[in-house]
Amino acid sequence: MKKSTISMIVVAAFGLIAFSMLFIVEQTQQGIVLQFGEPKRTLREPGLNWKLPFIQDVVFYENRVISTISSDSEEVILADQKRLEVDTYARYRIVDPLLFYQTVRNVRGAEQRLDAMIDSSVRRVLGGTTLVDLLSSARSAIIRDISSEVNRSAKSLGLEIVDVRIRRADYPDATSQNIFNRMKSEREREAKEFRATGEEEAQKIRADADKTVTVMLAEARRESEILRGQGDALSIKIYADAFGQDEEFFAFYRSMQAYRKTFTDDGTSLVISPDSEFFRYFGYKSGEKGE
Repeated sequence: MKKSTISMIVVAAFGLIAFSMLFIVEQTQQGIVLQFGEPKRTLREPGLNWKLPFIQDVVFYENRVISTISSDSEEVILADQKRLEVDTYARYRIVDPLLFYQTVRNVRGAEQRLDAMIDSSVRRVLGGTTLVDLLSSARSAIIRDISSEVNRSAKSLGLEIVDVRIRRADYPDATSQNIFNRMKSEREREAKEFRATGEEEAQKIRADADKTVTVMLAEARRESEILRGQGDALSIKIYADAFGQDEEFFAFYRSMQAYRKTFTDDGTSLVISPDSEFFRYFGYKSGEKGE
């Protein structure tokens, strides 16, 4: 074998070894150098680093804030004995990669442990809180208490809790249905009260209207009777005045009215003496009375 070929093989081998020794830690990363699974060095700073080939490995972790959402809703009993189903989410950072590796190994294991810590803290803090507090400005202080408690527990995993938030807080399905039924019953009761009140007011309005109509009709009848009386009085006065001016003509006029009412087309018969006063004008001549 030629010396040049051997030299090329040696250079390639050294190049391969050198390539396997060098690695880069990104700006968003941190890591641990492991030798046969045991931690040897912690990598905090970004840049070019090295490791022994074939016997050492590197595990990288996020250097940025990581978000996680609780896997399941949990039912919490508040201090006022109200029940809520609560969903939470947390943001955390890996601050001690060596401790993190030794306790949970990876993000999945960390979030399982973190879920349990958050659930425990949420139950304890909300167990001393009323629903009114949770819906008021005291909510911020409640969230801070939960975050602080979870942060103290998470330090044992090499984590720092940025914050913990309540994503959703609702009544359980059974409680929600009971509340809905109670609200429905309350609205139906109010509707019945409104209808009863409306009917009562309608009856009052109808009674007032009937009363007003009765009063108006009575007043109209009274006015009509007064007018009729005044008309009759005026008629009598006119007759009296006419009688006073020409008694003979007035007697004649009244006799004519009596004749018109008596002698109709209905076949009325009168049995009366021709000399009766009723027929006095039948024999009337100018200037004299009939005999």
